[in-house]
Amino acid sequence: MGILAGKVAIVTGSGGGIGREHALALSAAGAALVINDLGGTRDGTGGGHSMADAVVEEIRKAGGTAVANYDSVATVAGGQGILKSALDAFGRVDVLVNNAGILRDKTLAKMEEGEWDAVIAVHLKGVYCVTRPVFQKMREQTGGGSIINTSSTSGLEGNFGQTNYGAAKAGIAGFTRCLALEGQKFGIRVNAIAPVALTRMTEDLPLAQNEAFKERMHPRHIAPLIVYLASDLAKDVTKKIFFVGGGQISEMRMVRTQGATKKEGVWTPDEIAAQIGTILG
Repeated sequence: MGILAGKVAIVTGSGGGIGREHALALSAAGAALVINDLGGTRDGTGGGHSMADAVVEEIRKAGGTAVANYDSVATVAGGQGILKSALDAFGRVDVLVNNAGILRDKTLAKMEEGEWDAVIAVHLKGVYCVTRPVFQKMREQTGGGSIINTSSTSGLEGNFGQTNYGAAKAGIAGFTRCLALEGQKFGIRVNAIAPVALTRMTEDLPLAQNEAFKERMHPRHIAPLIVYLASDLAKDVTKKIFFVGGGQISEMRMVRTQGATKKEGVWTPDEIAAQIGTILG
C-alpha cells in the first residue's frame, strides 16, 4: 500500500515532461489518476489524444489505475470536464496538480497580443478554470485535499523574453497564497512549485546536450516533492512555494526589508535618495 492509496489525483498537462513524471510517481504511490493533456505542441497549437493515452497505458501496464482527459484547461467548460472525468471514473478528487503550460517567448517590444493572451489563458486562467470546480468539490467532500500549482523562477525572479510567462507564473504564486488562506478551514492545502528541469519546453538550452546535465535535470527529480505534498506527510504544509530541480529543494519566499520610517511629515524624493540603501536593506 502506497502513501496515496485510496486517493484520486488530477494532473493537468501530464502527457509528457514534468507532468508525466508527476503522474507516474503519484500512481506508484497508490493514487488513481486523471491524465489530462490537450496533446498540443509546446506553443499550445494542435491537439490529439495520443500523449494522454500513452501515459494512461504506461500506468496501467505498471499495475496502476488511470483515465485520460483531453479538455483544455483554458476554459471553464474544460475545467469542469476535467473534474467530471475524475468523478465519473472514481467518484471523488483528493489531489490536483496544475501543471499544464505553453511557451510563446518574445521580448515585450516584439510580443503581439495573441502571444500574451495565449500564455495567460493556459497558465493563469487555466489554474482558475480547473481549480475552482475541484476546490468546490473538495469542500463538499469535507475530507480536505491538496492543490499543487506550478509557478516558475521566471515569475518570481525574472527571465529575459518571458514577460507573458513570468506574469502568469507570478500570478499563480499570488493565487496560491490567497487560496491557501481560503482553504485552511476546510483542510485543503494549497502549495506551489517552481521547477527546473529539461523537457521539450527547455530542450533548446545549450546544456541540454550534455548527458550528465540531462540526467541531473531530468523531470523525475521533481516528482517526489509532488508525492510528498499530495500525501498526509505534508498535512501541515500550506501556502508554500518550493524551488525544486537538480536534486535541490528550497522554499522561495516573498520578503520585506526593515526599511526606513519617516516619523513626521511626507517623504521627499531627496530624502528617499539619501535613505535608499536602508530602504533596500
